[in-house]
Amino acid sequence: MIIKSAVFISSEVSLPKYPRPVIPEYAFIGRSNVGKSSLINMLTGNKSLARTSEEPGKTRTINHYMINESWYIVDLPGYGFARTSKSTREKWEAMIHQYLQGRLSLMNVFLLVDSRITPQASDLSMANKLGLLGIPFTILFTKSDKISSTILEKHRAIFRKSMEEHWEEVPRIIVTSSKTSTGKEEILKFIEKTNPLFKPQAQDTYYKKPGKI
Repeated sequence: MIIKSAVFISSEVSLPKYPRPVIPEYAFIGRSNVGKSSLINMLTGNKSLARTSEEPGKTRTINHYMINESWYIVDLPGYGFARTSKSTREKWEAMIHQYLQGRLSLMNVFLLVDSRITPQASDLSMANKLGLLGIPFTILFTKSDKISSTILEKHRAIFRKSMEEHWEEVPRIIVTSSKTSTGKEEILKFIEKTNPLFKPQAQDTYYKKPGKI
């Protein structure tokens, strides 16, 4: 897949205000400062599309970017950011849950995990939440250029083993790097293959009412 256009569409905090779910979309989520915005910019070839920052917790809304006028990349707020109030974290968590369970056009979630460190409880918790919600997801190991291949494989094996404690089959893991573009072709091929599976919703159906898990 070649990305010819990538355009910012909206920045919202509630389902009724999101773009109509008439084309497939792919959400990107991960712990704060995992490199989400940099990865989105790398995939689209636009270094200024998603705002990047050294400050964790920069993304505080749900941002839609239209790609090739035919599908969306969705940038979700990071989780696990401690330097915010409890009420703010709870608000973000509720917003993320509402989106994940209620968005009809969501085809896949890309769960970003920092490849430089061993599995974090928050990452495993998010993976289990996606499983409980029945949402397909792919794990993206980020910042692979910052560690050796030996450590990378070690951390991937540890993560896989941790997942196997709760999962019969571990979701696909793709190694990425925003600096070297590692993983770009594999991710875009996956999206290209998945897009035709999208089933348009009725014109008057915008979202389903989220429940509790």
